[in-house]
Amino acid sequence: MKRNILIVVTSANRINSEKATGLWLSEFAEAYIEFSKQGFDITVASPLGGKTPIDKNSLSADLHQEILDTEKFLANTVKLDEVKGADFDVIFLPGGHGTMYDLPDNDKLQLLLKEFFESGKIVAAVCHGPAGLVNVKLSDGQYLIKDKRITAFTDSEEKAAGMDQYMPFLLESKLREARPNFVAAADWSDHYEVDGNLITGQNPQSTISVTREVISKLK
Repeated sequence: MKRNILIVVTSANRINSEKATGLWLSEFAEAYIEFSKQGFDITVASPLGGKTPIDKNSLSADLHQEILDTEKFLANTVKLDEVKGADFDVIFLPGGHGTMYDLPDNDKLQLLLKEFFESGKIVAAVCHGPAGLVNVKLSDGQYLIKDKRITAFTDSEEKAAGMDQYMPFLLESKLREARPNFVAAADWSDHYEVDGNLITGQNPQSTISVTREVISKLK
């Protein structure tokens, strides 16, 4: 049975007039590559559609060429408003600081996440990707993440990265407002949490673990 994966990436390219932002490439690329190896069909969507901005800080000199080659799949993303949730088995949200600006209040994304979760489909997010989950409510009015075991980029990691002063909010603190069971591991450790069909990873180092857990559940 063919599996269809929806990867939702950020369209945001600025933090302020001095600082650029965007998608953290490895979090997209590692997931895309692992899903591709399984023969899954992958659609990449974003709030605005078109070309996705990539955070230049994620383009380190030691990146494997296979990672860099995935940039071509970000050249013309589908506009999120055109996506039908019924067409997909998984929704996956990679991070990058851009997600903090355009995912939390995106109505279509909130609707898709609600639909996926309530229909028993897999909802997965890594690092700053869980910014898309902060405001999602289910049909009963409760936050999707309430009482769920989750993780995400921690306040400690944000401060260590020197980005806490620039963010519209601290992701861990914001997620905690919805009263999940938030689990933080040591900074930069490969750490992910699974609660039913909700799978979350703490940081870039956790991307492959999250992706492989998604694949395991699909099988």
